[in-house]
Amino acid sequence: MKYIIDEDSAGIRLDLFLSEMIRDFSRSKIQKLVNEGNISVNSKTVKPSYLLKEADVIEIAEEDFENSGAKILPEDIPLEVVWEDEDMAVINKPSGMLTHPTVNERSGTLVNALMYKYGENLSDINGEYRAGIVHRLDRNTSGLIMIAKNNQAHEYLVNEMKEKRFCKKYAAIVKGVIEKDEFEINAPIGRHFTKPYKQAVNGKDAKESLTKVKVLKRFKDATLVELTLVTGRTHQIRVHLSSIGHPVYNDTLYGFGKMKINTDEQVLQSYKLEFTPPNSKERIKLEIPYDEKITKVLRALG
Repeated sequence: MKYIIDEDSAGIRLDLFLSEMIRDFSRSKIQKLVNEGNISVNSKTVKPSYLLKEADVIEIAEEDFENSGAKILPEDIPLEVVWEDEDMAVINKPSGMLTHPTVNERSGTLVNALMYKYGENLSDINGEYRAGIVHRLDRNTSGLIMIAKNNQAHEYLVNEMKEKRFCKKYAAIVKGVIEKDEFEINAPIGRHFTKPYKQAVNGKDAKESLTKVKVLKRFKDATLVELTLVTGRTHQIRVHLSSIGHPVYNDTLYGFGKMKINTDEQVLQSYKLEFTPPNSKERIKLEIPYDEKITKVLRALG
């Protein structure tokens, strides 16, 4: 069994990462396997406390993990496929859908839907819980997400992200009026010191984080912006915008309360994606229309 670490998982302890990925194994059991040399990183023996880096390859003795973890079942959930070839696909994930199962939710996720649509034609590098998943979107963030149909494509796409050869742009409506037309938010992000479910600027084990902001339209008490991710930290856009006093509209985790126009959490969408597919030299540029949340708020704002 093998796992390849994406940018979002970098900085997490090896034993903690694996205890979250492999549900039937306790953290102490995983620590024992690491110490016995049955788990390696980049073909080297490491300690359970090793902090993972982007593109690290975790290899696990297959016999130690056969039949581990709860089974994830395919589900007939409609998917909007924006683009695909034999190696990968780009899906328009709706708001409200988890990207992959968790210990508490094992159905209704993008992975359940992908398993039904593509069967075994998904990368399995990161296990059944993340079959085909190359990167993630928050539950209530809609939009474009890339899926790998085989392990070769998965490894290629992870490396493309590491080398910053993707262009990912988001649209968001934020609280308040942003005066500058274009600027950058360059502030390290890490885990919140007292609330582990949150991230924070200058948090625990903070890593360099850069978001480019471009104002598209201003309203009386809100601003429509386009955001370009240079790095891809957990909750990066939401944390960065909140840190400058302009949280994403209706983001109750990082915002300052609900706004007047009601939506299902944050008004944030991954709406543009530019990449070169595996086994191709063609540059693919994708853009989708604003989703229901952005459209609703824009209509109300006038």
